[in-house]
Amino acid sequence: MPSFDEVLKEAGEFGRFQKRVFFLLCQTGITFSFLFTSVVFLGQAPGNYWCRIPGAAKLSEQCGWSLEEERNFTVLPLHLGNGSSSGECERLDVTWDASVSCAHPLAHYGNGSVGNLPLTQCHDNWVYKQPHSSIVSEYNLVCGNAWMLDLSQAILNLGFLTGAFTLGYAADRYGRILIYLLSCLGVGICGIIVAFAPNFTVFLIFRFLQGVFGKGTWMTCYVIVTEIVGSDQRIVGIVIQMFFTLGIMILPGIAYLVPTWQGIQLAISLPNFLFLLYYWAVPESPRWLLTRKKGEKALKIMHNIAKHNGKYLSPHYSEITISNEEVSNPSFLDLVRTPQMRRNTLILMYAWFTSALVYQGLVMRLGIVGGNLYLDFFISGAVELPAALLILVTIDRIGRRLPFGIGNIVAGIACLITAFLPEDIPWLKTTVATLGRLGITMAFEIVYLVNTELYPTTLRNFGVSLCSSLCDLGGIIAPFLLFRLAAIWLELPLLIFSILAVVCGLLVLLLPETKGISLPETVEDVEQLSSHFGKCGKKRKHRDTNSYI
Repeated sequence: MPSFDEVLKEAGEFGRFQKRVFFLLCQTGITFSFLFTSVVFLGQAPGNYWCRIPGAAKLSEQCGWSLEEERNFTVLPLHLGNGSSSGECERLDVTWDASVSCAHPLAHYGNGSVGNLPLTQCHDNWVYKQPHSSIVSEYNLVCGNAWMLDLSQAILNLGFLTGAFTLGYAADRYGRILIYLLSCLGVGICGIIVAFAPNFTVFLIFRFLQGVFGKGTWMTCYVIVTEIVGSDQRIVGIVIQMFFTLGIMILPGIAYLVPTWQGIQLAISLPNFLFLLYYWAVPESPRWLLTRKKGEKALKIMHNIAKHNGKYLSPHYSEITISNEEVSNPSFLDLVRTPQMRRNTLILMYAWFTSALVYQGLVMRLGIVGGNLYLDFFISGAVELPAALLILVTIDRIGRRLPFGIGNIVAGIACLITAFLPEDIPWLKTTVATLGRLGITMAFEIVYLVNTELYPTTLRNFGVSLCSSLCDLGGIIAPFLLFRLAAIWLELPLLIFSILAVVCGLLVLLLPETKGISLPETVEDVEQLSSHFGKCGKKRKHRDTNSYI
């Protein structure tokens, strides 16, 4: 009786059907990148704002002042009296009422000397020239509240972390496509609520939930694509991440054309509803169906794949081999119970953490150095394309491990060199740091593929989700690590990044090579993999199997 990989080869490993499903699911990478990086535009600092004196709004209406005239009467005298004050986070400690002159509202305070007037901190009475341009102006995330903008991104990463555990588990138990569709619906609904959140608390709650569902769409679509193609075609997972980069390059165009943060939020959330149409276009993973003892449904999907690919399944393909490995609800213990699984899991968790920490750290360090925000952001995304191209060129020729390790080591060495380059040659520092960015981007993209290939079907979605949760932990830690260490010495974060990346590069060389091998179906298959490519060939030891009609 044929195995699933034999049936897949007969039906077509990457035919018209898989190409269509692949292209459809790639769009998820674009929308997920919108969610992942949108805070850059949702949280733009307001260009011009100041703290309003109590009673100024009513007096401004009575006197017929424009906003600019009101600002001149409040901020300009403050600046003249106290040159260190810009009027953004503090104001004159006075109150205006009907007795105040429209022509000289400060005339009867301080005996004509503004410098003698007391100052007080501003708490909730800011005026913005563009009050709805970003969440900063919408929810007053300025001055003492500025840390709340960082909180909003941390909350999103916490959502990613939660989604990795909950929806990764659900996809292994209830099916890939069901969880994918529910996640798309959740991202869309939560995105709309975020856009119209009446206060910052509601904004944070539903941004967290959007992160939960967003992680569900990204991880599940990746697993679906990997499970319906042949072993020689699994680099399509790298191409999915190129669509993530494409989303990074598209987002500044959306932000440039849409003037308000609510409009941007809707523009990046509503497309998720279109993915619900995939119910009629993307099937359940036949590999998953076999592990749930639903061989008849799996075989029906395989016949459909063969038909669309212009192939014909032989009559003896009425049964497909499935493992007699007991299917149970996955847990962390399943990932560390056996030696090879334990080694794979621990190394992959560290690789995810390091990739996210170093990647986001380098992005924030290079950052957007003044200039045109939209153009700079576009260029920062374009920098990632060469990394994906290098992977596509090398990964099927020399395997996964070597590019994976070299990418980390190059990133680590580049960080170390950048830290000690003199400041008077900034172009060289930028160039070497960019080389580090390319290296860690390669590592970040390869870890997705390797993680998928090193877990059996029964644990694949849960394993990928659990290990990738360390990516979200790294994303939460990165800004705090960067800015706190930089306060001690500007280049100190680069030394930490260097150590983490080089250690990661050495550890991943201990992983089994997965180039050209079939996806493991059971834990036994994983244990038979060797860290030496010559011993991890396509043939496996015989094991008892059953057929499901």
